Amino acid sequence: MAIDREALGRMADQLPLGRDPHSVRRRIEAMETMLERLFVVPGINRPVGLDAMIGLVPVLGDVVTTAMGAWLVWEARNLGMSKFHLARMVGNVGIDTAIGAIPLVGDLFDFAFRSNSRNLRMIKRHLDKHHPAARTIEGEVVGRGTG
Repeated sequence: MAIDREALGRMADQLPLGRDPHSVRRRIEAMETMLERLFVVPGINRPVGLDAMIGLVPVLGDVVTTAMGAWLVWEARNLGMSKFHLARMVGNVGIDTAIGAIPLVGDLFDFAFRSNSRNLRMIKRHLDKHHPAARTIEGEVVGRGTG
């Protein structure tokens, strides 16, 4: 159940700091990976991330993971996503936070309900439609324009 430090280092070195859609896409994908799929639990072969791990710490863990999930919503807002989609994303984070705050039940819920993965899918659909130059295919950049 060890975290691959080399892979984390490579991911951190490759994070772009720009505001262009391609940079935003790479950052949110990295955040979602860190929150939902950081490593695989041996025996059950289920990916787990910081959302489930930090969520084990009462109150503080829920506050931290909510803030990290809210950051994805903030990035989506900066991309110009519709209020409807932003509301859905806030709802995903809210459900994760509300049920995640319940001891034991919330910890198990974090394994099944991956709010950050759901939000990432919505952001990717938006980027693919409105900023096609930022699209990626199996990790490779297709284009680098601002669309």
